[in-house]
Amino acid sequence: MKLRRRQFLHLAAGAAVLPAISRFAMAQAYPTRPITIVDTFPPGGLSSILARILADKISGPLGQQVVVDQRGGAAGTLGARQVARSAPDGYTLMLGFTGTLAIAPSLYPDAGYDPRKDFAPIGMIGMAPTTLIANPAFPVHSIAELIVHARQSPGKVNFGSPGVGTVGHIAGELLMSMSGIKLSHVPYRVSAQVLTDLLGGHVPLGFVPVPVSYESARNGLVRMLGVTSLKRSSLLPEVPTFAEQGLPGFEAVLRYGLVAPAGTPRSIIERLNKELRAALASDDIRARFAIIGAEPLASTSEEYAAEIDREEIKWSTLVKALGLKGE
Repeated sequence: MKLRRRQFLHLAAGAAVLPAISRFAMAQAYPTRPITIVDTFPPGGLSSILARILADKISGPLGQQVVVDQRGGAAGTLGARQVARSAPDGYTLMLGFTGTLAIAPSLYPDAGYDPRKDFAPIGMIGMAPTTLIANPAFPVHSIAELIVHARQSPGKVNFGSPGVGTVGHIAGELLMSMSGIKLSHVPYRVSAQVLTDLLGGHVPLGFVPVPVSYESARNGLVRMLGVTSLKRSSLLPEVPTFAEQGLPGFEAVLRYGLVAPAGTPRSIIERLNKELRAALASDDIRARFAIIGAEPLASTSEEYAAEIDREEIKWSTLVKALGLKGE
């Protein structure tokens, strides 16, 4: 009887460590099949471009194909919710974004995920400003002139953005909050629609990423009023920042990173971080980012976690102070 009991306890102890051994073996062999990076916005935007540049660059070093899956909807919350519930095995990742991880959770009370608890940060990818553009027929040439004009017609000047909860939307809210003016927000589904309606004279102003506005501005089809970063864009050195135009500290930029579902083994996070940082250090990535007005920003997973926390505090404070709600 004692022998049987000892045998049972020995077998039970062995069985208990099997899951840990299995997870360790999985992490050691990783990756053994294709990896998916989920972009939580529709195709064609800056996030889509960055995701595909990154997927192309890290596929070789990882020895597996890395594909991009577009899962747009509800300001990125739909795709983020799905990734948060995915298996934490390193095969489903998400392109982390300011709108999805820092703005939407407080804008949408039912977002369905916690940016701190439901994701394991892998590392930062980069930063890009957004731009405030105007139809050439709109009678303002600077942020200062816009503020004067808007004060004379409170609530009658419209601005377009890629949607509720995007950085373009929140940049407009920050502009109103800091300057004391009142603008009317017109949400679109993607940045390209904002540009199309602005060119057609349906909206006078629009907040859109640099790749969307650059060619039209260069050809004189739209007027650049300012960039939303603290320093000027290397692609648009002639365009002043909002801070230079009388709004000190104004910053509303698009920050991107890579995250995995919470619980992903640490060894997998470290492997992905290693390949991500190597990719961002390459001349190829730097050149491709420069073309779209983005700046590579490599980091550790811990540094990216701190950045997510900082941004969420910043934007949730503004969202709550202004009483903003997702539609």
